[in-house]
Amino acid sequence: MNLAFRLRPANLEEFVGQEHLVGKGKILQRMIGQKAFSSMIFWGPPGSGKTTLAYIIAKEAGADFHAISGVSSGKEDLRKVIVNTRSNNLTMKQSNNAHPRRTILFIDEIHRWNKAQQDSLLPHVESGLITLIGATTENPSFEVISPLLSRCRVFVLKSLSYENLETIIDRALKDKEKGLGKYNKKIGKDAKELLVRLSGGDARIMLNALEIAVTTYNNEAILSNETIKDVFQTRSAGLYDKKADEHYNIISAFIKSVRGSDPDAALYYLARMLENGEDPKFIARRMIILASEDIGLADRGALIQANAGFEAVHKIGMPEAQLILAHICLYLSTAKKSRAVANALGEAKNAVYEFPNEPIPLHLRNAPTKLMKNLGYAKGYTWSKNHVGPKFGQSFLPERLKGRKFFNNNIGKK
Repeated sequence: MNLAFRLRPANLEEFVGQEHLVGKGKILQRMIGQKAFSSMIFWGPPGSGKTTLAYIIAKEAGADFHAISGVSSGKEDLRKVIVNTRSNNLTMKQSNNAHPRRTILFIDEIHRWNKAQQDSLLPHVESGLITLIGATTENPSFEVISPLLSRCRVFVLKSLSYENLETIIDRALKDKEKGLGKYNKKIGKDAKELLVRLSGGDARIMLNALEIAVTTYNNEAILSNETIKDVFQTRSAGLYDKKADEHYNIISAFIKSVRGSDPDAALYYLARMLENGEDPKFIARRMIILASEDIGLADRGALIQANAGFEAVHKIGMPEAQLILAHICLYLSTAKKSRAVANALGEAKNAVYEFPNEPIPLHLRNAPTKLMKNLGYAKGYTWSKNHVGPKFGQSFLPERLKGRKFFNNNIGKK
């Protein structure tokens, strides 16, 4: 068994982190203390304690605990759990036990189950035959079907803090029975900080790396930075999945930083995306949209620059395209901002729904035939080869929209 498994907390007293859920008087601490459980979804990053909390809840509840993986299991595995639960309940009933044991089904990575598989859970969760605990790293709003989600309480777990991870490291190095205490190793302050940082907040990764460092580098009484770097081998740019939440969180932070005229923050989020392999054309397309939406007429060259940047990225390719993206990122971040274009379009759309079928004024209608001209089409519309532009006294909006203003050319500040 690896170190992470051996050190898995057996109760809340040993559990580290998620104080907002399991701290004194907090919701999960109260539920566990009162053994008052309902079906729930744990949503959080890897190594934040989702599986451990499920085990602790089952132990405290004195429940029959069944754990399956959303990756390798399916409806047949669920069927076996249901058959076993019904059999146990029948046995308890026949022995005149009015309170059969609760059955907790833990599905790790529940987002890997498809709609049909999740549908098969519904009747058993709704009837109370099983209490479901699902664990996911993905947003359950998108990955768990609505009927099942409505029957579960969602708890959001956070990445473990530096202090949390430091506590786990110290516990691992001191514990002689289940940890690494028998090796009498220590870790330098800088090396500890590096270990925490390279682990990306994942306690499982951190403990696995620590175990390798302690058991492999026998000549070091105090683990050094070089040892920790050697264990990890490669640089880590953090968690990133181009189809998952962090992808959308980072692009959102990037766009909002550019919109907020913060070039340093924008460059940071740009670098995070690039270092994690994001499609450079995806980033360039988003900057083209931003150039119209958030800069617009405040800097009439912004859209031209953003579009040119996209074309250059397409022609040059990576890795040199990174410089082009940084160039456009800084240009847009430092440009004056205006929402005039986006706001005007929004107001015009609102008017379309408010007055959906307003007749086009006769003088603006097309009049290609004599009949149409006789009906007054295009009558009164004035235009000449020498003058195109505002015409005094001429209205262009439908009758009920006359005087309505959609566009306010009030250029915003940086």
